Amino acid sequence: MFISMNWISDFVDLSGVDIKALINRFTLSTAEVEDIYEFGKDTHDVVVGKILSVEPHPESKKLHLLKVDNGTEVVDCVCGAPNVREGIRVAFAKAGGSVCGNPIGEAKIAGYRSCGMCCSEKELGISEDHSGIMIFDDLGIDAAVGTDIKSIIPIEDTVFEVDNKSLTNRPDLWGHYGIAREISCLVKRPLKELVVDDLTKYAALPGIDVRVETKLCYRYSCITVGNVSKNVSPLWMKVRLQYCGQRPINLLADLTNYLSMELGQPMHAFDNAKVKEIRVKVFDEAKEFQTLDSSMRNVDPGIMMICNEKEPVALAGIMGGLLSEIEDDTDTLLLESANFDGASVRKSAAKLGLRTESSARYEKTLDPEMTTLAIARFLKLLMDVDSGIKVSSSMTDVYNRHFDHVTITFDKAYVDKYTGIDISEDEIEDTLTRLGFGLKREGRDFVVDVPSWRATKDVTMKADIIEEITRVYGYDNFEYKSCASMLTPVRQDPSREDEYRIKQILALKYAFSEVHSYIWYDNKACRDLGLEAASYVRIINSLTGDNEDIRSTIIPMLVSFVNKNIDSFPTVRMFESGRVVKGIKEDNLVDEHKYLSLIIASREEEEDTVLGELKKAVDYIAKSIRNKQFRFIQPASADESFIHPKNSANILMDGVKLGYISVLNPGISMKIDKKLSAAVCEIDLDALSTTKGCDIAFEEVSRFPGISIDLSLLTDKDLSYGDLEETVLGIHNESLRSCSFVDIFEDDSLPAGKVSQTIRLYYGSNERTLVAEEVNGYVKEVLDAFEAKGISLRA
Repeated sequence: MFISMNWISDFVDLSGVDIKALINRFTLSTAEVEDIYEFGKDTHDVVVGKILSVEPHPESKKLHLLKVDNGTEVVDCVCGAPNVREGIRVAFAKAGGSVCGNPIGEAKIAGYRSCGMCCSEKELGISEDHSGIMIFDDLGIDAAVGTDIKSIIPIEDTVFEVDNKSLTNRPDLWGHYGIAREISCLVKRPLKELVVDDLTKYAALPGIDVRVETKLCYRYSCITVGNVSKNVSPLWMKVRLQYCGQRPINLLADLTNYLSMELGQPMHAFDNAKVKEIRVKVFDEAKEFQTLDSSMRNVDPGIMMICNEKEPVALAGIMGGLLSEIEDDTDTLLLESANFDGASVRKSAAKLGLRTESSARYEKTLDPEMTTLAIARFLKLLMDVDSGIKVSSSMTDVYNRHFDHVTITFDKAYVDKYTGIDISEDEIEDTLTRLGFGLKREGRDFVVDVPSWRATKDVTMKADIIEEITRVYGYDNFEYKSCASMLTPVRQDPSREDEYRIKQILALKYAFSEVHSYIWYDNKACRDLGLEAASYVRIINSLTGDNEDIRSTIIPMLVSFVNKNIDSFPTVRMFESGRVVKGIKEDNLVDEHKYLSLIIASREEEEDTVLGELKKAVDYIAKSIRNKQFRFIQPASADESFIHPKNSANILMDGVKLGYISVLNPGISMKIDKKLSAAVCEIDLDALSTTKGCDIAFEEVSRFPGISIDLSLLTDKDLSYGDLEETVLGIHNESLRSCSFVDIFEDDSLPAGKVSQTIRLYYGSNERTLVAEEVNGYVKEVLDAFEAKGISLRA
């Protein structure tokens, strides 16, 4: 948002004030200033010139040869403006002068000498009008020839740009008057009251038929005006609008834009010949509506609209309709000044893809008390320009929603405690009073009435009052000193510690790269790869249709990342820790979980190697953070399309299912690369946090050698290693130090439905070297246990 210091000077006396230093202080106390612009200072020697004669150029149909009196001499000038004529007074840039930084000198144009230039409004930088030169007579300006135009038109100005994000919670600062209130407090000079028209004198006039049929309209104020005879804005208004980024259009349109920038209250002027009654409503069915920018828009049900007695004429709080627009010959108007629900306007603007200056202000939850003030100010400015106007109705006001009055009580001790400095009671009172707060003071106690323009969502509690006092006092005025306070260490949440340790393991030990994706699917990428995944929540106002489904798994995005990176790297290892939504709970809130998702993909390794590498990483995670082992049960029970129907397994710990590990479905991996082997894993970190770890048991390293025995067992295909391990450990042999999986073998030479699984048993003792006879006895116990379950050694 652009702020004109000339405009601010209408409300605060800034004589003798260092403007740039003031703007810098405004940054420190109120809102971030992004840049400062100086207008008009690079324009000089531009005066009121009178055209004494006009002759056609003998060799050009467009050019004219002029004699111009610039106040000191009569000079020749070549001009191509279509509206040039004898006897008019114009803005004339003398030779040796400058217009917006462009030097003006003597020159030969089409063979004739030209000692200056007749300027248009656009060339002077005060509007976009370049249809002809600026003629003071047509604008009703009576100025002596030779007068510097800077004494007629306020073209010199300092304008600063405020970062809109820093004003999000300050709806009162979306207009110059709110900024002026802040500046008056900083310079400790009084804020001038707005000069407005008295609306009570129109109370006897007939009212306007206004019906508000939705709670989303908090207040609707309007009035009608007739006998409008002028349609051109005064130059000072054009200059301010142009400098603040708003293109001047015509008097009535410019006035509504001017009031929006002055008070932060959007207004709209309807042609009263086309709009005589007002209905504010929300339609149940979709409609087509043509807005002022000539675009035909599809308006969804639920979007608030302003209607006349027959049809919609505006999108409430966003943009008016082409049907009822103000034109150059409009002489009657219905002036709207309303207050709408901020969230409703924001959602509607997002649905329509139409964010305007009006909607940007309404989104911030404006003060409903501003509507009538804006009408009174509009009428005063219009009367100053067009004294013949007639107000033809009373001010009709439908006020549906009053914000609660906010009163805050605090004492001097509270201010001292929170600021750590001694700000006097008088300074506290002066600051809050200048900012517009009502205040009652009894000794060191204060009772503050929050003004309506700060009570919509900004100042609601004592801490907000502290912020007001300290920011005006100046954060840079605080004394730098160490605080004396008791510091106690805070233990991190165990689940956060687990997550951090897992990330370290994956990145440092197994060379995984951490990635981050959005919480929604990229549906286009998923369609291209044939990925299908469930989604239980959809974003209604998504700007892109392919990004509206909230994810229930992270794997599809990891697969799409592999697709983007596999051409650059032969092997890709990635993981992401993020939120997913697994459904809707009974309380209608989403069932949100924290997931850890991993993928390894390679064009060089075989499928079983890739799966084995992924399982090693997963096993190490269990060992590192819980000192336990995961249990794997084939196949995985998850019904995701990207999981392999056979080469997959559920991951369990303490009987709790935590996730799954799987080879990527070949139909998907083939779409990425015919040689690609990929394996994926997903673990519910929330479920993992509910499991308990085992204490680490330390024991002396044996001085005696141990013995390893490999057993190749003939088992059913669906029997997992976990079942074998459970049988071995069930014997409770103290000499058995470990049992581990070695290999699995499948071949036509084996009986149908059977595979060979090799396990390794390691025996040892801290007291002596075990002899072969003992170990053979231990092994026989194991084989007998297997034999009882129908498992035998492979011949």
